[in-house]
Amino acid sequence: MPDIRKIERENMRQINATHNRELTSWIESANKDSNFPIQNLPFCVFQHATGTPSIGVGIGDQIFNLRMAASAGLFTDEFIEPLSSKSLNLLMAMTVEKRVDLRNRISNLLATGADATMKSTVEKALVYQSDVEFRLPCVIGDYTDFYASLFHATNVGTMFRPNNPLMPNYKHIPIGYHGRSSSVVVSGTNFHRPIGQLTPAEEGGNPTRSACKLMDYELEIGALVAQGNDLGHPIPIDEAEDYLFGLTLMNDWSARDIQKWEYQPLGPFLGKSFATAISPWVITLEALAPFRCPGFERSQDDPPVLDYLTSESNSISGGFDLQLEVHLRSEKMRAENVPALRISQGSFSDLYWTFGQMLTHHSSNGCNLRPGDMLGSGTVSGVARASRGCLLELTWDGDRDNPVPGSQRTPIVLPTGEERKFLADGDELIITGFCENADYIRIGLGSCSGIVLPPVE
Repeated sequence: MPDIRKIERENMRQINATHNRELTSWIESANKDSNFPIQNLPFCVFQHATGTPSIGVGIGDQIFNLRMAASAGLFTDEFIEPLSSKSLNLLMAMTVEKRVDLRNRISNLLATGADATMKSTVEKALVYQSDVEFRLPCVIGDYTDFYASLFHATNVGTMFRPNNPLMPNYKHIPIGYHGRSSSVVVSGTNFHRPIGQLTPAEEGGNPTRSACKLMDYELEIGALVAQGNDLGHPIPIDEAEDYLFGLTLMNDWSARDIQKWEYQPLGPFLGKSFATAISPWVITLEALAPFRCPGFERSQDDPPVLDYLTSESNSISGGFDLQLEVHLRSEKMRAENVPALRISQGSFSDLYWTFGQMLTHHSSNGCNLRPGDMLGSGTVSGVARASRGCLLELTWDGDRDNPVPGSQRTPIVLPTGEERKFLADGDELIITGFCENADYIRIGLGSCSGIVLPPVE
């Protein structure tokens, strides 16, 4: 017999009227090559300088204040408390069915032809994005960062272990480490270059302590957990996406020289925990339905994946066809009003492991995940040099077939003539992304940015 529960779950996130490319909004800015057309409806948390943090939905160049809308009676009682909260956590904890109902309701309120009385009420709950300050979209209780790009893992492994770039477990389990949720910050937050212990100049010598000299970014996507699981109850792969609320752009700032000295034997520590930035915008899995793609096509030589990480739906549509770009703007470029330089672009579809597999493996020992927990994808890198997702890779002159020492690097040349192998103080790093195909309206992921400040001695 067919698995009725499985069919119902998959049907809930099927493409529906909210994705129709002909659908328009009575908010005109949403219909003009916007990152946030009515087909997107990303969530955020924002506030005015003296106001209360509120949950909102992006539409064109504005935000629909859902707290005000709920208090005005635009939503049924079950949504009033979640939408009146100061974070998305209560909303994340709702079932998929309820989140789909909420999306449909918001779409109807903002669509061309909406009831005139409702439209008048919605207008009072609109605010321009340029007039607000953004907050983290949710309270992030725990944060786990994965290492899901085969190309990134191979490049980094080749730098240091040219004859054996991948560890023997890499193609069997999604590799991850527990990050520091207290230093997850919202886009636009600048941070000071960290100070730490650096590798001794010679073998057998003593380490030094100074400001990081090899400051880097990591192009990533963060997945925010929806309803959690009870301790001791793993999440099956076929149900994994019921436990994911949405995706956000992420930059895991990295101090490579601090990381190099400390990472053995237990992995990243102070080289990663000083700042991890995410976009304020959360793109729901419902909005991403038209942009699903198969999981990574593995080589016939790759080992089989164990059953608990395998499902037909994950193979067919476990990936996300997200296009990602990284831009760099130095302090001098800003002073001379020079636009940011795009330094790399890649596709999230290149990841070896899907978020469904990452979440299932995370819970497979009985670990309990909670609403608002974040899973980082790890650096998103592709085959081509231009698609490498961090400066450690991007400026490196080698690859798997040409395993030159990691120190052989060609710098990026900026429009001002400045050169970068790693980031300098004053550099601004901006990550953007979008989804696009011929059948559906392009939706944007917003942006994630930050500036490297001098160290605090």
